[in-house]
Amino acid sequence: MMQKDSGQLTRLAIVGFGLIGQRHADAIEVAPYVELVAIVEPEGSASRAAVGPSVAIFADITQMLENSKPDGVIVASPTTLHILHARQCVEAGVPTLIEKPISDDLAAAQELTREAAQANVELLVGHHRRFNPINQRAHGLIRSGEIGDVRAINTICWFYKPDYYFDNAPWRKMKGAGPVSVNLIHDIDLMRYFCGEVEAVQAQFADAKRGYENEDLGSAILRFASGAIGTVTVSDSIASPWSWEFTSGENSAYPCTEQSTYFIGGSEGSLSVPDLKVWRHEGEVDWWRPMRAECSKTTQSDPLLNQVIHFRRVILGLDSPLVSGMEGTRSLEVIDAIQRAAITHGLVHLDASQEMSEISVETTE
Repeated sequence: MMQKDSGQLTRLAIVGFGLIGQRHADAIEVAPYVELVAIVEPEGSASRAAVGPSVAIFADITQMLENSKPDGVIVASPTTLHILHARQCVEAGVPTLIEKPISDDLAAAQELTREAAQANVELLVGHHRRFNPINQRAHGLIRSGEIGDVRAINTICWFYKPDYYFDNAPWRKMKGAGPVSVNLIHDIDLMRYFCGEVEAVQAQFADAKRGYENEDLGSAILRFASGAIGTVTVSDSIASPWSWEFTSGENSAYPCTEQSTYFIGGSEGSLSVPDLKVWRHEGEVDWWRPMRAECSKTTQSDPLLNQVIHFRRVILGLDSPLVSGMEGTRSLEVIDAIQRAAITHGLVHLDASQEMSEISVETTE
């Protein structure tokens, strides 16, 4: 029987107060029964000026945990520091939500996930798109059999990053900072949410036309444990209306093109997301028969706010994590497999069981 929410106030801290850390703070400000009590941001950081007067500021996590131990922590520091910062919170016994991706190091993510489980500390990963009602509705339609057995999913993630994006932060030109590492994990996580676990991957990357060290175009074929096949392309050098940012209206900083970017094909119909159109034949399933589309409606709400509310309920023991540390790690495993496949030009196998994957590579001649 689900416990009733007592309305207990939950005290949260944020580690890293850059753009995403401040967005989490905005969500906390309007979330019921949640209070931001502390942030961790280095001394001299300009972001400190954005902290409200009622919030304590600390230069490092150790100070924060010793002086203002919260009920939960959101780690929104740079990706390379996620494991270091989250481990300190886990060791202190504090439930932790890590901004996605969980890490840039798969082995470190797997180790942290095991440590949290052994310590019985809740570890969540901030794949906030799963908290968007559009995606939750799509997930429900798929699971209820509205389109029959899922046979395929096609995902488009194309956008154009201007030159100043790279010039303002030269690390974005380096190997490992291309759209596969930086952007694609969001889409991979949703593909898993819609279609289940991935058991094998093939991939190809294209060198950046700008001449940078990283790729600017990648494509992968995913084989799901269900038997479905997925295809995905990602690029930060294509002028296009088809990416989650442009199609969902989730973040007002991006223009909305009212297109779709996920296309899920089933034995009885197909679903496009985020427009939530379900296409079916009229009468018998037959390519000679006309098709019609029904648009499934859903309410709109801020997924970051929904995620904070969920995090509070997990801290209080009222909910189980929607995106646990293991879930976030499995999405990172798929990204790692895509990168391996692009390098080896082989088929990379993943263990699609519920335990964390062992990865093997089958090279091609």
